[in-house]
Amino acid sequence: MRVIAITGKGGTGKTAVAGMLVKCLSQNKKTLLAIDADPDSNLPDVLGVKVDKTIGDMREFMLEERDRMPPDMNKERVLESKVYEVLNEMPRYDLVVMGRPEGSGCYCFANNLLRGIMDRILKNYDLTIIDTAAGLEHLSRRIIRDVDELLVVTDGSRRGLQTAERIRELAISLSLNIKKMHVIANKVTPENRSRIEEYARELKMDIIGIVPFDETLSRFDLEGRPLSELPQDSEALRAVGEIAKRMGL
Repeated sequence: MRVIAITGKGGTGKTAVAGMLVKCLSQNKKTLLAIDADPDSNLPDVLGVKVDKTIGDMREFMLEERDRMPPDMNKERVLESKVYEVLNEMPRYDLVVMGRPEGSGCYCFANNLLRGIMDRILKNYDLTIIDTAAGLEHLSRRIIRDVDELLVVTDGSRRGLQTAERIRELAISLSLNIKKMHVIANKVTPENRSRIEEYARELKMDIIGIVPFDETLSRFDLEGRPLSELPQDSEALRAVGEIAKRMGL
């Protein structure tokens, strides 16, 4: 079991990178789970998957129904069955969407149940890819624990790499047990490549790969087409495939 989380500031294309990584890795024989842990929930659109219910919906259900359940009912088993209802089984991977953030009231009871359930679910897969927000909200609540590697997607700006540095510091301060952290420079052009590499050296950031600006990917994004339809000769897709190989995926 290997768990990889992807984050980055808005506009860097982290969800596109997550989607391309899922596309690349779904071609091998490993069992793969994709988790959308960003409240904006854009990963299903990027993958071309229609999602009706989320983990957040099931958590709300549990909060509303728990007082109506018999005292001797196994509430964790009830919630686990509901979680499996929102697991979208695709031909080459499975997808689960965390969905809505917590509202008013105390969610400790539901989140405590979710931790054990998500731990068991992740153990069913060789590899889990998590698209999360820059704040690492779901990780900080320990709903998803023990991330092996954190990939921070940045763009061709110094500010983007500074955001990556802040995420690194946040992960350390929260004791998230992240074993490795890498940076992916995205939307890179020949003109800004050397500057990005220089910034990374100054900030002591490990750039594991560079994804070039891709006209095909940009057109897909503009047209709202899923990246699962990207052609194999897409420069960005090929670059993400090389990053996966470099990580031993």
